Amino acid sequence: MQGVLTGFAVIAVVIGVGYVIGRRGYLGVHGRDVLTKLAFHVASPALLFTTLAQTDLSVIFSSRLLVTALSTAAAAGVFVAVGAVRRWGVGRTTIGALCSSYVNSGNLGIPIAVYVLGDASLVAPVLLFQLVGVTPIALTILDLSGEGEKGPLWRRLLTPLRNPIAVGSLAGVAVSAAGVEVPAPVLDPLTLIGGMSVPAVLLAFGISLCGSTMPGRGPDRQPVLLSVALKSLGQPAAAWALAAGVFGLRGAELLDVVVTSALPAAQNLFTYASSYGVGERLARDSILLSTVLSVPVLVVVATLLG
Repeated sequence: MQGVLTGFAVIAVVIGVGYVIGRRGYLGVHGRDVLTKLAFHVASPALLFTTLAQTDLSVIFSSRLLVTALSTAAAAGVFVAVGAVRRWGVGRTTIGALCSSYVNSGNLGIPIAVYVLGDASLVAPVLLFQLVGVTPIALTILDLSGEGEKGPLWRRLLTPLRNPIAVGSLAGVAVSAAGVEVPAPVLDPLTLIGGMSVPAVLLAFGISLCGSTMPGRGPDRQPVLLSVALKSLGQPAAAWALAAGVFGLRGAELLDVVVTSALPAAQNLFTYASSYGVGERLARDSILLSTVLSVPVLVVVATLLG
């Protein structure tokens, strides 16, 4: 249980600092926007490149990753289906689908993998799948649902190559696949810049909480509650059913996939929503509520399967 509590404590402290910064106005009225743009356009691409460039891509070929991919698709698919019926819009539905299925495998997943699962590398397949598979697709949809959709066909087809998050991820995968060792004079500055990503995202999230109403209320109440239910309960339940019933995983392997699926929605989803100006409150409330609910869920999962 120490890993669960440690991971959440670290996140809570940094978000709390962001809230104080927002309340005091230390960064001015545009502080949150600056941090969001810094994370989206500079720090996150650098972090993703340095992470993936040094990762063994062979970890993606496993039954556990297949379980993660299927449970992710199931949770996101349910939200997309409901969003289409309720006509929540492409951008809003995309953000909601991400909040329903995109786990916090980085700043929260790593400490939990260390303390609960006993191996930090176990979160790598999930991280790779989300960065290389889910993120480029989701951001391309967001691009095409906005101004990019009005451009010429060639520009629309090149959308993934114009997104800094996707470019950083794909460049890192290409370097790793080619077996190229990035020189220290290039890697070290990028690593230093990438280190700003998680703090910037968490601080911006904390600032966004200033003056906000209670989560789960207002016009986004229904999509928020749906995404939280899918993320906190639906996705881990789907992962357990697939892992145990279809792939026959037992013991540590079963615990691994269910714990990673039970992680809350990632904070960087709020950065995506803010950058595209769509579903910001939906992302903020979903992240906050799923983070709170994931504590008892992870405790129960670790107790029953550990």
